[in-house]
Amino acid sequence: MTISTKVIISTIIATPILFFIGCGSEKKEEKIIKENPIQLGEYILKFSHVVSPDTPKGKAAEFFEKRVEELTKGRIDVQVYPSSQLYKDNAVLKALKLDSVQMAAPSFSKFGKIVPQLALFDLPFLFKDINHLHRVQDGEVGQKLKDMVNEKGYIALDFWDNNFKQLSSSKRALIVPEDVAGQKFRIMSSKVLEEQFKVLDANPQVMPFSEVYSALQQGVIDGQENTISNIYTKKFHEVQRYLTITNHGYLGYLVVISEKFWNTLPKELQNAILQAMKESTIKEREYAEELNIKQYNLIKEYAKTSGKLEIINLTKEQKDFWRKTVSKIYPDFYDKSLIGEDLIKGVLATE
Repeated sequence: MTISTKVIISTIIATPILFFIGCGSEKKEEKIIKENPIQLGEYILKFSHVVSPDTPKGKAAEFFEKRVEELTKGRIDVQVYPSSQLYKDNAVLKALKLDSVQMAAPSFSKFGKIVPQLALFDLPFLFKDINHLHRVQDGEVGQKLKDMVNEKGYIALDFWDNNFKQLSSSKRALIVPEDVAGQKFRIMSSKVLEEQFKVLDANPQVMPFSEVYSALQQGVIDGQENTISNIYTKKFHEVQRYLTITNHGYLGYLVVISEKFWNTLPKELQNAILQAMKESTIKEREYAEELNIKQYNLIKEYAKTSGKLEIINLTKEQKDFWRKTVSKIYPDFYDKSLIGEDLIKGVLATE
């Protein structure tokens, strides 16, 4: 609901109350207030995110807005600001601390300096599939990570999906780990990703996301890892010869709310937000999976019609061999200041 629409509705609802108050005694006024305790827009919740409204995150944010306002009968006015209208992800965590904005959904990498343990999701081939990943996020390991974020002065609500990452290359088909050796791969700034490629005898290159397409096109780097949505929207598949569906790592978001704002809310409104977030997370995961399938099919169609791209789907046995090779780096991150043995083994123990 737009802000202007909310104002109109609030005015329509409020008009009869003002009319009767103006015509009655003080006792009538007290009676009306008791019978109409709901204050529309009593709390303003600004939800800032960096993607467009038609993305999974964008659509889930709008669903959240609708459900919160329904569950609180308008007492919380949720205002969604997409496409970095208020803040970019690298600035939003500070804004949350100041309560300049009340909610955001930054990618895990933006928490790197305050909760490095979220690099757990970067570990290659740690998760069996998307259902296993969600069981981890919704279970004990996910709660431990949220608690770590809470200790830094935020309220962590839930995990939202981008999706799993895939590998691409311009040099050779990536079927076995040895195929990666000697190639230059773009990575985000991440110790885990650096070690992931080093154990495969490849050369990781930290590079801004905005520079990846031209670097692939010009041969500055040989390959990259990204989700299907990132590969498709940035056309990486058009400047790569091979795409291997590995599902080896995961990109996602953590929805957080301002601790200062949260503490101003009565318990019933906090519960309403938690309920709306639970429903929104289910929706966001559905949106993300639908988009992943749709865009993968579009990449497959490009591969078929252009003849310029080969897509490789690994067998279970091949994935197991990759996992065995790269899992050698897991103990390097057992230190609690990095990720923590309990978190890594907690994932492996999750059925």
